[in-house]
This record gives sequence, C-alpha cells and structure tokens, in this order.
Amino acid sequence: MRTPQVVVVMGVAGTGKTTIGPMLAARLGVPYAEGDDFHPEANIAKMSAGIPLEDADRWPWLDAIGQWAHGRAGLGGVVSSSALKRAYRDRLRAEAPGIVFVHLTGDRKLIEDRMSHRQGHFMPTALLDSQFATLQPLQDDEAGVAVDVSGGPEEISERAVAALEAFSATSA
Repeated sequence: MRTPQVVVVMGVAGTGKTTIGPMLAARLGVPYAEGDDFHPEANIAKMSAGIPLEDADRWPWLDAIGQWAHGRAGLGGVVSSSALKRAYRDRLRAEAPGIVFVHLTGDRKLIEDRMSHRQGHFMPTALLDSQFATLQPLQDDEAGVAVDVSGGPEEISERAVAALEAFSATSA
C-alpha cells in the first residue's frame, strides 16, 4: 500500500470487528483502536439493556472515532465501528476524508451463532435484527471493500488485506 491508510472495520454486531481489527492492524503495521471504547457509558447501558441506539446517541460516538481517524491521517490506523448507515460513514468521512472501510459481511445465522458463543460483550443477540434492519452496505462511490466472514480469523484478515491491496491498486 502507498501512504498508510486509516481503515474502519465495519459491520453488524458479531461479524468479528474486534477480532479482525487488531489482526488487520498488525498485518498493516499500524495501531488499532476499539470503536466500542469511544461509546459514552449511556450508550453501553442502553445496548446492555437490549435497547437499540438512536442516531442522537451515535453522533458523539462517531465524532470521537472520526477525530481519532483524523489524527492518524498519513500515519495509518485501524478502528472498528459498526458504521451501519451511509449517514454514519459520511459523518466519519467529514472528520477524516481519506478513510477506507472494510465491511465485514456474512450470513445472519453464522453471525448469530458467533454472538451466542462470545463472552463478556454488552451487545445481546436480541439486537441483531435491528442491526441488519439498519445496515446500508457500502455504495459504489464509497471508498472500501466487502469481506466475507466465513472461515477463521486468519483467513478473514488475509482476505481483508488482499481486498485492501486490490482496492489501493485500482484507486491509485
């Protein structure tokens, strides 16, 4: 890749953003930031109670992630964020125009199964339907790639690196 990019690993809950993000960052030689760490406590409390966030809840969170990404411009970095709606990605791009998205995609049944087996996460499987209902996949005019989450973490991270390299080659 050319200048180190700032990559946002996006997708519905349970796609592996927290697993793939650090692996991708290590492969790219850049730091990783966990998007969940940017949530205010009120957001975590809502989600833990099974209450979906509203846009008003998300704006400060997205702004904080965008500011982190802006600070990494030219240096590179990987950060996770569900970034489910185009408006959310537009908000991130407003703060950090050069970001590239890696959209982790997969079969709902596979994702639900993975969510049901993870430990210590505040997002219940009950919110998965609302995540899929909110999801607006990347559009052709958005900088990014879609990566299928079937397979193991190493395979998925390798797929993400290859997709990013192909994207960088075609957008150069």
